Amino acid sequence: MSDQPPQEQCMPEQPVDVVVVGAGPAGLCFARALAGSGLQVGLVEQQPRAALAEAAFDGREIALTHASRQILETLGIWQRLDPAEISPLRDAKVMDGSSPFALTFAATQRDTQDLGWLVPNHLIRRAAWASVQDQPGLQILDETRVGGIVPGAGRSVVTLADGRRLAARLVVAADSRFSSTRRMLGIGARMRDFGKSMLVCRMRIEVPHQHTAWEWFGYGRTMALLPLNGDQASAVITLPPRQIEALMAQDPARFGHSISGLFEQRLGAMVPSAAPVAYPLVGVYAHAFVGDRCALIGDAAVGMHPVTAHGFNLGLAGAHRLASVLNQTAARGGDIGAPAGLASFERGHRLASRPLYEATNAIATLYTDDRLPARMLRRAGLRLAHGVAPFRQLIAAHLTQRDARV
Repeated sequence: MSDQPPQEQCMPEQPVDVVVVGAGPAGLCFARALAGSGLQVGLVEQQPRAALAEAAFDGREIALTHASRQILETLGIWQRLDPAEISPLRDAKVMDGSSPFALTFAATQRDTQDLGWLVPNHLIRRAAWASVQDQPGLQILDETRVGGIVPGAGRSVVTLADGRRLAARLVVAADSRFSSTRRMLGIGARMRDFGKSMLVCRMRIEVPHQHTAWEWFGYGRTMALLPLNGDQASAVITLPPRQIEALMAQDPARFGHSISGLFEQRLGAMVPSAAPVAYPLVGVYAHAFVGDRCALIGDAAVGMHPVTAHGFNLGLAGAHRLASVLNQTAARGGDIGAPAGLASFERGHRLASRPLYEATNAIATLYTDDRLPARMLRRAGLRLAHGVAPFRQLIAAHLTQRDARV
């Protein structure tokens, strides 16, 4: 006997090709990348359309590489961004405590002056949402969630919380690093709680930042400075949760004084121009990126520690990679949920993500360990890297690479 409500038992199944769960940046960019493929796509999201169209400011500034910009341009999303909100990133500097050695990266290609660009996360979300409006073959199912998934040989049945049922050839989870869809699909994940929180806040600064980003591993704290246009910058502070809570409880004047002190007055007086926002630091790496007629993209596949600022870029590359596989398969009339195509996506994304994920975690571990051996090791590492120009050029070339490989 079924335990479903009566209205669910009689609800007919709506056939679709792809069900995408989650209308965040990864889900929206993936759905947009399927435009023109002839595939029927259902996009499921808990938030209402109004909230998606006017995504709220969340404090996060996204560092976009040249490859990511190329993907966004191809999707027609970059063109929807306000140029005044796009801040060039010309240099990047890594510092350790009071060490005089700073590892500096600069663009190496003669035809570019920028390593990348900083764009507010909420504006990327708005632009991505706008890009899928009236997209042929796309059905947006907002204000609902996935209640269950029953896999099948040819199609999987996705039951929504409101009783609607979708029979999909492929289910794609894009619903955050804490993805409930991933669990429904029976895919586990390795999660690492760093025991810290990250505070982000837009600040007005006195000393010009010269469009240089900082990653500063101070003792007892990690800080980053993301240069925005004008006298604005985004301060990113990583501390234990209680210390973050204490900072956020301060009034604006006291808060600005505290942040200025954490940055040792190197940027002069820093005054908040927006309310601070805090996030827990948890890394996630799924045990598999594909399964029976399903795939994971975005943070549902890999949730990065922000220290290397590659989370969005990696998620966008994964969505682009999967969409390319599906578009090619659909063009030749093949089965988009067939194991061979999904395996190709998984191989490519695992090769792209695993080394970066492990390296990021290693950096986060080493540079938040204040014991003397770790401090000596990271200072020696910075000295070595500082003196090896090809290493710095290699990193810069990776950031400015324009080829969005799949």
